[in-house]
Amino acid sequence: MVVITLPDGSQRRFDAPPTVAEVAASIGAGLAKAAIAGKVDGRLVDTSHRIESDATLAIVTERDPEGLEIIRHSTAHLLAWAVKSLFPDAQVTIGPVIENGFYYDFSYKRPFTPEDLAAIEAKMTELAKANLPVVRELWDRDEAVKFFESIGEKYKAEIIASIPAGESITLYREGDFVDLCRGPHVPSTGRLKVFKLMKLAGAYWRGDSKNEMLQRIYGTAWAKKEDQDAYLHMLEEAEKRDHRRLGRELDLFHMQEEAPGLVFWHPKGWAIWQQVEQYMRRVYQDSGYQEVKGPQILDRSLWERTGHWQNYRENMFTTESENRHYALKPMNCPGHVQIFKSDLRSYRDLPLRYGEFGQCHRNEPSGALHGIMRVRGFTQDDGHSFCTEDQILDECVAFTDRLQQVYRDFGFTDILYKVATRPDKRVGSDESWDKAEAALMESLRRAGCEFDISPGEGAFYGPKIEYTLRDAIGRQWQCGTIQVDFNTAGRLGAEYVAEDNTRRVPVMLHRAIVGSLERFIGILIEHHAGALPMWLAPVQAVVMNITDAQAEYAASVAETLRKQGFRVQTDLRNEKINYKIRENSLQKIPYLLVVGDKERQAGKVAVRARGGADSGVLDVGAFAARLSEDVALKRSNPQ
Repeated sequence: MVVITLPDGSQRRFDAPPTVAEVAASIGAGLAKAAIAGKVDGRLVDTSHRIESDATLAIVTERDPEGLEIIRHSTAHLLAWAVKSLFPDAQVTIGPVIENGFYYDFSYKRPFTPEDLAAIEAKMTELAKANLPVVRELWDRDEAVKFFESIGEKYKAEIIASIPAGESITLYREGDFVDLCRGPHVPSTGRLKVFKLMKLAGAYWRGDSKNEMLQRIYGTAWAKKEDQDAYLHMLEEAEKRDHRRLGRELDLFHMQEEAPGLVFWHPKGWAIWQQVEQYMRRVYQDSGYQEVKGPQILDRSLWERTGHWQNYRENMFTTESENRHYALKPMNCPGHVQIFKSDLRSYRDLPLRYGEFGQCHRNEPSGALHGIMRVRGFTQDDGHSFCTEDQILDECVAFTDRLQQVYRDFGFTDILYKVATRPDKRVGSDESWDKAEAALMESLRRAGCEFDISPGEGAFYGPKIEYTLRDAIGRQWQCGTIQVDFNTAGRLGAEYVAEDNTRRVPVMLHRAIVGSLERFIGILIEHHAGALPMWLAPVQAVVMNITDAQAEYAASVAETLRKQGFRVQTDLRNEKINYKIRENSLQKIPYLLVVGDKERQAGKVAVRARGGADSGVLDVGAFAARLSEDVALKRSNPQ
């Protein structure tokens, strides 16, 4: 007798060990039809898996996150089968699930074309409609190596040969195609109905540039067509909002081969940067942070004490001088510890908060670079609070409150919260970890925030909160963080004099709100589709004349507004006014001011808000008051 316990606590008894599919069928025909896999004692298995002893079981369907992942993984194998059917000489390598889809890497004698992609997708549809069973098989490792070598699949043979001898190998067979995989997979190809191949790319075998360049085919797969349609619509919107394209069109910045991963900021782009930096500087000041500045280059010995030289060396830019080794800083933390150490600190000085717009450099792989979102040189709104364990909670509560206001001001109202807890490999006592994790969670509760737990995803030195923004088209961007660090200050010899006159190591809280300013500005550009809020816009208004007779007046209006601190330009070109309005509208400028003879004689301006709304004719003073109100209220759209 085998007893199966279901998620609702009910039990089912079977005279012989049942498969997951048989348990589903005993519950109901609908569930049997919907079943994609099972979760036996927490472990995902195929529906064909036989349960040999008493166990808990949850039936996995397409509605479950695990179900969608299995659909995508199975679709990756369907892709490989279709490629082998159409291009028998192609060799398959690996095909994992990624966010919103999957990819598979292939070795083939010529580049695949868009026409090939269309043919492959059509073949996938044909194979899926055949509704052939996906069968799990257990093989001996050496026999599996021989099999894949015999059919010319050297990459699969190499992967399997790297698995320790004596281990069993799981293969999956569908039709005449056999692939290596741990599984689980859908019961049959007919369960794969909603998918689309997206693009081609190159990828080195094993991620090593010394190896062969393979061809990577990306795809997406979903349980429902409406979900895929929504995703594809989001991608269309993302393309329109791409910060790289808007950066060119709006003349904000550029990047070039002579400085890979580094940004050339143009005047308008740097104006945005300055607004973000100056705003965050006020946040520093209002939050009790003292702004500091550390060196860009530090001696190797310091990085050895922090552990970076041993564990992060390949990501650091290094240099030498007079037989000494140095590194450009990839982060600001060690410099802040040196400032803390520069004087004898007392418990009365804590919490001691330092903030820095610290420029950091990290040697990111060229393939990972992405506009200003992923660069090699970046600036962080980096801050550190040196405090006692008893002060962790108050510091975290204040930080979350401030962060929420900052995100609102930048136009983000949907924030996701996650607490990453202790990993297996860590430093510090369980007592200190208990206190730090409890403080982080309680700080979010006090802020009224629902949050998820990410077990084991904290850093080795302490837990953290990750703050993730959801943008206008639903994408998620992890920006802010606060991390509790029991390790770094002590490794670098930082101490304070406690109330009992003993020397103690301060807890170090690492915090950032926007993170990399480059990346955050890219996120802002895409979130607002280039139409930045008036207070952030590089040009807040442009004054245009109808004829040359108003040129002097238009220039004087612009100068009056500039003297009040507004970013205003003139367009005095000898062009028709409709042309100038259209051209400046494309630059997404919040306000377009038109002056003709009537406006000149009355000392007024005709105001058009971004989007084409006619705001009427205003005195220059009244318009300046409107700009001031927009800035003060951080309005996303001009009034």
